[in-house]
Formats: sequence, structure tokens, C-alpha cells
Amino acid sequence: QNRVLGVRVPPGLPIICLKLAFIHQTRQVGAQCNMNATTEEKQYRLDSLKWLIVASLTVGAIYGNHYFSEESLLYRAVAWIFIAVCVAFIGSKTKKGDSLIALMHGAYNEACRVVWPTRQERNQTTLMVVAVVLIMSLILWGLDTFFGWIASMVIG
Repeated sequence: QNRVLGVRVPPGLPIICLKLAFIHQTRQVGAQCNMNATTEEKQYRLDSLKWLIVASLTVGAIYGNHYFSEESLLYRAVAWIFIAVCVAFIGSKTKKGDSLIALMHGAYNEACRVVWPTRQERNQTTLMVVAVVLIMSLILWGLDTFFGWIASMVIG
């Protein structure tokens, strides 16, 4: 059917996700082999300066948006996009930025490996949830009515 690399994928999901996951797994195995040979860690120089530049650009963008509020929204939006790209690029060159990118790659690979339920599984699960909600609402309504009746007997 539509099983590739041992996972079930929905028909509309691009097969490229699974190919990227396979390539990522292959690179991880290769990286582990290389790490045994040479334990080399990335050097992150001037991280504080990079974060200062990121903060300055962000504050400058906020101030510039306020200062140029009379200008066209299109120009201000283009400036915001340009500054956001610069901030993202500079932030990605820091240790925390690199770890965020690694996290995003891992999340993307995991999302590509999700085993999606079939239509029948989805419908059965939905019906079970609806049934449990209806039963619990009837039980709570009955308890509320019962305790309300007891309270009215005690008070009245």
C-alpha cells in the first residue's frame, strides 16, 4: 500500500518527507562514526555581540515602525520582513540558534514519521468520545438535579 520505511503515511503526504527522514538517519549514523574519530565541537564566538545586534535590530524596527507610521504600510511591512530575515540569520549563528534549528529539524522529521489513523479508526474514536461526553453530561446533570433537590428540601 502506501508504506515506506516501515511507516504508514496518508495518501496526500509528499513522499519527500520520508526521503528526508531517511537521509537524516543516514547522516546521523555517519556523524556518530565521525564523532568517534574526532570529537570536534562548534565554536560560537561573540554570541553576546550577536544577541546585542539582534536586540538592537528588533528595538530599531519597533521604533522605526512608530516613527514612520505616516508612511505606507507596504513599505513598513517590507522593512519588517527584511529585518526579521536579518535577525533570524544572525540569531541562527549563535549556540542557542543552532540548537533551535536542530530542534526544528527533529520536529519536522518526527512529523514526517507520524502514523496517521485510517478513516475507520478516526470515526470510531470520534464516536467513542462523543458517547463518553454524552454519558458524562447526563450523569452530571442527574447529580446536579439531585443535589439541587436536596438543597431545596433542606432550605425550604
